[in-house]
Amino acid sequence: MMAEVARGYYTFAIWITRFAYLNILWILFAIAGLLFFGVMPATVAMFAIIRKWQRGEDEVRIFAAFWEIYRQEFWKANRIGMILFALGYLFSIQFQILGAQTALVYQMAQFSIVLAFALLAIFVVYLFPVYVHFELKTKECLKWPLIVAIVHPILTVFLLACIGLAGYFIFHAFPAVLFFFGGSLSAYFITWGVSKTFSKYEAAV
Repeated sequence: MMAEVARGYYTFAIWITRFAYLNILWILFAIAGLLFFGVMPATVAMFAIIRKWQRGEDEVRIFAAFWEIYRQEFWKANRIGMILFALGYLFSIQFQILGAQTALVYQMAQFSIVLAFALLAIFVVYLFPVYVHFELKTKECLKWPLIVAIVHPILTVFLLACIGLAGYFIFHAFPAVLFFFGGSLSAYFITWGVSKTFSKYEAAV
């Protein structure tokens, strides 16, 4: 009995260390790319490591694999990131312009911008699991995550609700936890949920 408890504790400690290490790598490599150029490839690398873990590759050399993926996907990931940034910036400008108007039609148009922001957020949630699972060109990376999200609305709401509630609770109760586990645990949960849909798209993608 004691041996099983000790073995379980050891396994738990190993995985806690792995998640913390991966999260710190994600932060450091994002900073190494001056954030703007580092966030996207660092996030792709983090999700790729998570995918390996979920496929049973527990003993993967985390740093070596992370660096290799970061280096290989740097430009492709940043192309997508720049497109997303441009869309977000455009939506922000439009929202501010419409908000300065008082007519009802402009307020309704402003609401459409809010919906556009919501779709963009949903797209980002699905982007990285789809990116690391399928071998897609940049154009396809901008199409398939949104398709998967729209086809599975219940999963989308579930993922967003769980991430939002967990993030809110941890931020207010244990904010330091976010530094060590916020990214890696969120990536694990998102990958776990989104990967359940992949079998339906293997032939089409």
